[in-house]
Amino acid sequence: MEKKEKIKKVSIICAKGSLEDVYASLVMTNGALMEGIEANIFFTFFGLDAIRKNKMDKLHTGTVGNPAMEMPGGLPFPTILGSLPGVEAGVSAMMRKEMDKLDMPPVSEFLEIITASGGKVYACLLAIEMFKLKKEDLYDDLDGILTIGDFYQEAAGGQIIFT
Repeated sequence: MEKKEKIKKVSIICAKGSLEDVYASLVMTNGALMEGIEANIFFTFFGLDAIRKNKMDKLHTGTVGNPAMEMPGGLPFPTILGSLPGVEAGVSAMMRKEMDKLDMPPVSEFLEIITASGGKVYACLLAIEMFKLKKEDLYDDLDGILTIGDFYQEAAGGQIIFT
């Protein structure tokens, strides 16, 4: 059997702001750090909601147009239901409840765990400018606001994973 080379570095790109997409990025980043892998997480476009102080712990599950969404019993979730008032909030609350059962921390705490473990947290300059955000709107322990070129420098020598 061929011996595989161990991954030494990963850079995770989080471009979506739904609860499930942000947690996928956070779990992958934290998991890498726990395995002794150097890890960066780069938030861009709607993924910035994960590091916006006023939104990070209030993310929602995407209910409209989510082909993987199921109703109890495994029936497909009709997209039209996701557009009804209160459905997205209810689904998001159920998702948070299930995450709480697994002791998954809120986004703000997850970011603290990542930075305390040596992970780097970056924001995309282009997206920051596009959404007219300021550094003070963002997670306090942000390691930087980067251009895409700067991000590639930080990612050099590692795997880039887009979630």
